[in-house]
Amino acid sequence: MTIPPAGPRIVAGLWRGRRLVAPEGGETRPTGVRARQAVFDILAHAPWCELRGAKVLDVFAGTGAYGLEALSRGAEHAVFFEQSSAALRALRANIASCKAEEIARVVAGDIRTAPQGEPHTLVFLDPPYGQTLVPQALNALAARGWLAKNALIIAEFGPDDDMPTPELLAERSHGKATVKIWRLTASGL
Repeated sequence: MTIPPAGPRIVAGLWRGRRLVAPEGGETRPTGVRARQAVFDILAHAPWCELRGAKVLDVFAGTGAYGLEALSRGAEHAVFFEQSSAALRALRANIASCKAEEIARVVAGDIRTAPQGEPHTLVFLDPPYGQTLVPQALNALAARGWLAKNALIIAEFGPDDDMPTPELLAERSHGKATVKIWRLTASGL
């Protein structure tokens, strides 16, 4: 695990500036600080989002940057889903570094076989590109009770990824990635 000089860090809130460790190699692709800051700027100023008290899912968590950023800004609790053993080591180290063990839980394994859960209101998905994992993950989470009615979904898509998004609230491109934000609806994901 390494902490690159310009690597992932917490942008704002309680843990502002805290550097996060990332696994070595190319298996994990941490979202850039600028892209994550742009997402949280949208969420912080949107009338349709409340970070304080949110129950967060960070799916394909990697370093845990999205979930830890949300906790740093006042989210109540976060569950991190990750299956890579190297990323799990980094994720657990980052949670410990923030002293967030009381408000963070790690679920190791493939999201498509997630255990039963309780509803969460804010869901971050940053999967490997090109594998259509966002709809697969959302379907698995919905089937197992992880998604609250009207949950806010924030998903990062690669250049060859896409999916229909009902009630799209915001969309931004950052390099090769596009981040889409939408509200879960009763009629579907």
